[in-house]
Amino acid sequence: MKDKLRNGIALSLVPQLLIVFWLGNRPDLVESYYSKGIYPVISEFFRILFGWIPFSIGETIYTLLIILAVRYVFKNRRRIKKHPWLFLRNVVLVFSVFYFTFNWVWALNYYRIPIAEQFAIRDSVTPSEVVDLTEQLILKTNRLQLEITGDSTEMVEVPYDREAIFDKTVEAYGRIQKELPFLAYPFPSLKKATLGALASYMGIGGYLNPFTNEAQVNGLTPVFRLPVVTAHEIGHQIGYAKENETNFIGYLVTMKNEDIHFQYSAAAYALSHCLSAVRRTDEQQFEKLFAKVNTGVQENYRELYEFNLKYANPFEPVFKSIFSTFLKANQQKDGIKSYSKIVELMVGYHDKFPIFRPDENNYDK
Repeated sequence: MKDKLRNGIALSLVPQLLIVFWLGNRPDLVESYYSKGIYPVISEFFRILFGWIPFSIGETIYTLLIILAVRYVFKNRRRIKKHPWLFLRNVVLVFSVFYFTFNWVWALNYYRIPIAEQFAIRDSVTPSEVVDLTEQLILKTNRLQLEITGDSTEMVEVPYDREAIFDKTVEAYGRIQKELPFLAYPFPSLKKATLGALASYMGIGGYLNPFTNEAQVNGLTPVFRLPVVTAHEIGHQIGYAKENETNFIGYLVTMKNEDIHFQYSAAAYALSHCLSAVRRTDEQQFEKLFAKVNTGVQENYRELYEFNLKYANPFEPVFKSIFSTFLKANQQKDGIKSYSKIVELMVGYHDKFPIFRPDENNYDK
């Protein structure tokens, strides 16, 4: 490649940044022409292309690129030392190509119209509303746990392997699209993360490879949490980039599943977010609410806590800090805290669609 072309590609990063910044202020254009126009074609193409392959093509590509990059630096170390500006130009060139591809094949979805508008719900709440929703979710989660186990002190064991959970989640998307067409999920591509242990050490339950549109799910995650994680990653595949929105999609699709174990997974997941939200503002209120949670539900939370503790390491905060910076750079000003913003969406949704029917007894006897 000639130097003029290399320089041109590297310099193209500047107009790219300006265009993406402009699109960030025009969600109507992104929604109409990209998220509902170009992106579905791209994502379905990649899912058809790679979905049938049993292992992750994306992880294979990442591994090869890392090896090639290390080999290049080692092989050209003297030249790099002699011409550092040329090396910097080449780095910018690579980043420019990466940035263009990343936005074109997936990341412009960060700038689409918020999902709250598609559901016609509000996304602003008061502390008392969070407490009210928490109390409702405690009732819901306790009832599901007791119905499954018959003993309020017994931890729920999901009786499915990971492949069955994948299949049941895909089926749930098939049913929910009749009610919510914008959650349609044709040509599934769900895969267990090859590097599950590494993902666990990084504190990752799953991720979407934006360049191959493969949803990677960490199979080491406690099984009772896997249904929501799986539905969350599919949410990314169908074009929702923000973490609070895919958390909400994961919760909603899993809660609407016909299987009671999936409903429990969703309720326990939603409850954990609400309890955390209460704890951040009122520790005493949190203690009162947590005391109402069945011991069996608490045991599932303990299972998840012990799993996270097992993989805790001094580098995890670094990984989370890097990811938080990435999220802030992509329209999520709260960074990694945006995961917890699901609470606002759940309050708005259940204000419009109550957890319990009007004729249903909401109180434990």
